[in-house]
Amino acid sequence: MALPARLGRDFRWVLSSSWVSNLGDGIVLAAGPLLVASLTDDARLVALGATLQWLPPLLFSLLAGVISDRFDRWRVMLAGNLLRIVVLGVLTTAVLTGHVSIAIVLAVLFLLGCAEVFVDNTSSTLVPMLVARKDLAVANARVMTGFVTVNQLAGPPIGAALFALGHAWPFATQILLVAAALLLLSRAVLPPVERVGERRHVRHDLAEGLRWAITHPAVRTLVLTIFIFNITFGAAWSVLVLYAQRQLGLDEIGFGLIATMGAIGGLLGTGCYGWLTRRFTLGDLMRIGLIIETLTHISLALTRVAWVAMAIFVVFGAHAFVWGTTSATIRQRVVPINLQGRVNGVNSVGVFGGLVLGSTLGGFLAERYTVAAPFWFAGIGSAVFVVLIWRQLRHLDHDDDPAEAT
Repeated sequence: MALPARLGRDFRWVLSSSWVSNLGDGIVLAAGPLLVASLTDDARLVALGATLQWLPPLLFSLLAGVISDRFDRWRVMLAGNLLRIVVLGVLTTAVLTGHVSIAIVLAVLFLLGCAEVFVDNTSSTLVPMLVARKDLAVANARVMTGFVTVNQLAGPPIGAALFALGHAWPFATQILLVAAALLLLSRAVLPPVERVGERRHVRHDLAEGLRWAITHPAVRTLVLTIFIFNITFGAAWSVLVLYAQRQLGLDEIGFGLIATMGAIGGLLGTGCYGWLTRRFTLGDLMRIGLIIETLTHISLALTRVAWVAMAIFVVFGAHAFVWGTTSATIRQRVVPINLQGRVNGVNSVGVFGGLVLGSTLGGFLAERYTVAAPFWFAGIGSAVFVVLIWRQLRHLDHDDDPAEAT
């Protein structure tokens, strides 16, 4: 069954909200880089746009984790999304009135990133609140299916098309979709979270989350792996719009199709995920994913043919779906509910710390050499890390159990 009844009504509302929100994010996924590229052709500024979106999670993820675990999670998401609506409104007005500049766009991207830190961290805690442990794999698969379908498949080409019609249209559309996602989420009834009776200092809560993540072998391995691999990924993907234009010769619509190809791969991963989890351990799926990502970077560095690159993005999309779903499932199975926000925050620091470092390096390499240089760095760096981390990945198998992801 596409959405088993056992997952419950409240999970359906949360899932619907997630899908609608992801459509808006997917639209801006294409429109944001296109707006930056329309204002400057400096690879360092283009990469800075990516850096400023990835910097807030590095700065605030730990704090966002504490807030998710301390306060009502619905109110946290409400406040964060209202801030997103205000910031998007400012950007839309600036574009419509002709007062938009690279400085305004970069500031907006940073503020959007700040709001999304708290929204995304809190959102990631909702599934284990509503779904039984044995159903986490299937629930996460459905969440990721929505992400792939609307964020990567439908959103980017819509965003690119709207951008071609008028630069303000994608951002105005996202405002409406964020509001709709909030309305859907308000229909879900979230169970209460057991919290300590004594209000402790924020430092105590931060230390507790960090200590738990560092001392748990599987979570520690996940954080270390995503940190290193996002340095290489961030270097390449921060200049993806320039790679598409200069090396592949694609226009705005062609750039939007890159994410579409990745989403098609994600749908293939969706269809195969149940089959994969019945035949491979979650640890083995992670190992295979690291190899695929390494080969992706090297292949993209080598090709100048658009259709070849599109085929590579399909394979990468399948890998990204399997990796994201598996990583979330492993983490949610082992982390106590009252620590989910803080441990997710530690994981986000690893995710976005790597992206910030990688995007900074990627912009420098692309400006100093060619747009292929960040992809060469990503491929070679990933290969070295795979060799170094391989034995540590055994920790992921210890917290594995048969996954039901049909």
